[in-house]
Amino acid sequence: MSMHLQDLVLVPAQQLEPIDNIDGFQVRPGFFRQFGATIIPGGVNFTIQSHGATSCELLLFHREAEEPFAALKFPDNYRIGFCYSMIVFGLDIEEFEYAYRVDGPYDEKRGLRFDKTKILLDPYARAVTGQSQWGHKNNTRHGYRARVVRSNFDWGTQRQTPVPIEDLVIYELHVRGFTNDSSSKVKHPGTFDGLKEKIPYLKELGINAVELMPIFEFDEMRDARLIDDNELLDYWGYNPVSFFAPNTSYCSSLEYNREGLELKSLIKSLHENEIEVILDVVFNHTAEGNELGPCFSFKGFDNNIYYMLTPDGSYYNFSGCGNTLNCNHPVVQEMILDCLRYWVIEYRVDGFRFDLASILGRNEDGTPMNQPPLLRSLAFDSILGNVKLIAEAWDAGGLYQVGSFPSWKRWAEWNGRYRDDMRCFLKGDPGMAKIAAQRMTGSPDLYDPVYRGGNASVNFLTCHDGFTLYDLYSYNQKHNEANGWNNKDGYNDNNSWNCGEEGDTDNTQVLSLRMKMMQNACAVLMCSRGTPMFLSGDEFADTRYGNNNPYCQDNEISWLNWTLLKKNQKLFSFFKYMITFRREHPAIRKDLEPSYIGFPSMSLHGLTPWEPDTPGSRYIACILFAGYDDTAGKEDLVYVAVNSHWHPAEMTLPDLPEEYVWKISVNTGDPKCQTFEKSRMPAAGKSLLLGERSVIIFVGEKE
Repeated sequence: MSMHLQDLVLVPAQQLEPIDNIDGFQVRPGFFRQFGATIIPGGVNFTIQSHGATSCELLLFHREAEEPFAALKFPDNYRIGFCYSMIVFGLDIEEFEYAYRVDGPYDEKRGLRFDKTKILLDPYARAVTGQSQWGHKNNTRHGYRARVVRSNFDWGTQRQTPVPIEDLVIYELHVRGFTNDSSSKVKHPGTFDGLKEKIPYLKELGINAVELMPIFEFDEMRDARLIDDNELLDYWGYNPVSFFAPNTSYCSSLEYNREGLELKSLIKSLHENEIEVILDVVFNHTAEGNELGPCFSFKGFDNNIYYMLTPDGSYYNFSGCGNTLNCNHPVVQEMILDCLRYWVIEYRVDGFRFDLASILGRNEDGTPMNQPPLLRSLAFDSILGNVKLIAEAWDAGGLYQVGSFPSWKRWAEWNGRYRDDMRCFLKGDPGMAKIAAQRMTGSPDLYDPVYRGGNASVNFLTCHDGFTLYDLYSYNQKHNEANGWNNKDGYNDNNSWNCGEEGDTDNTQVLSLRMKMMQNACAVLMCSRGTPMFLSGDEFADTRYGNNNPYCQDNEISWLNWTLLKKNQKLFSFFKYMITFRREHPAIRKDLEPSYIGFPSMSLHGLTPWEPDTPGSRYIACILFAGYDDTAGKEDLVYVAVNSHWHPAEMTLPDLPEEYVWKISVNTGDPKCQTFEKSRMPAAGKSLLLGERSVIIFVGEKE
């Protein structure tokens, strides 16, 4: 007799009795539609699938043992279709780990790589063993193994109350690097608990969403190497070992069979502080690599299903990491959907940022699809209905889809064009004013609201990949020598400017200009339509010393230096002010009903009102207007003027109705005070001087 897991509500526990005995273990056919290992009354249900296998064994290990204490071969009647399922009774889940051995044909040209000697990790494993201590190599000779995880976390009365994406300010961070430096002053550096200790800081900063770089289980030792006596690791984590398991080395203590508790506690605390959690997920490849890489899971179960293969059985490499996940095969599509639902249900995450998301829209032969079934399924899935879906809309195979990513009005995108165009404009490149104005007003040239809605653009100037904000204005060239690739890795087209001197300097004029350039970048980002995102540490001028690709640097290059917070308190205060300013002005974030003032929702201007400057100009201005807003209790009118030229310019302010007046909220060109928080300064008449390389933000208010 076989059942489905949902039948448990109808079947009393005492009726789930063993039917067979295999090597001394009491067993029965299991729940064929419940993949992974699941605790049930009296036993554990194990279910896996393989389309090409001829047989399968369940391996049971004592904790950390070298060899299994049991190898239970699935009887033929424990297989239905391509699924193997078995309940094993009487197991002490605290004391065992499990894996599989799968037999079948081996033919590389047909993409078949079955090997009954390989120990294989369950693709649905909720916890992976041997990875808990950061920087210690797992004994891969015996393969990865999984543990059964209890699902009994108490979320209390928390419920999903998603913040509209346009109201988010996203803060991208690396869990380990955020607190691992001793300057962080936390009790549990480099861990989920360490991040939890910093929640008061996040609240003070004012952000309301954290985007966590990969926290799925990965092996930081996969490509470990020594360069000049420095051990370089797979620090960023963009090489997943298991999609369902949290990275146990980010925990402050061992969590045998309770893996995920520390992460869940972190997420619960973030939610209690009104901060959403977005996970950076990597469904474009795995750590198994190409034909030269290891076989520890997917290759051994169904290599020709999980990976995109060429006609001769080699691996397509649209990820740049050796293999490419075959996302639109129904089996892989189902796994990804199951995985994301699991993270939403079990961990209550609020959104996902998909690394190299264009791969998710490729067919099994690698060609781009017009209506990718995976992306469509994610857009309309009921469990995922309220979560944010954010695409990095390109891949390493040359497919660049910024502005054209399939969306169904559900997908937002990392707007790489915003980053590139605004960097060029802000450092003073000619001919960028017109396109920069498009970027500030939500990139309507890329995201037609009719087809994409009004919230498709995630705007950013910095992220983990590339220069920090400080380095953006401190280096003309990348300095990646420490990575060991002769400075050939990383981007060359950074659109950066060192403000006159490369790297560290004591020149006060250069340092002052760098501070102003960082303030300009922050002001423009926070006043742009779309969702702003910035890299952790930018708010206090953290540096990577010019390394724009520190994926392997588990050291001071990547760890946040919290002493800079005190040193650069002026910049931190400016970030706080601009985040608050954005929150208090709905006109920046969204369209509202117009009123008698008569301004459109968005309008572009030059030095003369209502007349955008010539294409070669280095000056832009825009008015963002919102009619009466119930939340704000008033109409909202914001005027942003940006001069990226190295000479000042005289500008004329647009007329306002009689009872209204322009007041200055921000002036990065004022050497005495950049923000006016308590009493805004009235603008001096209709005309005023906009300083060189500076931003002024006005608010139209009743006198």
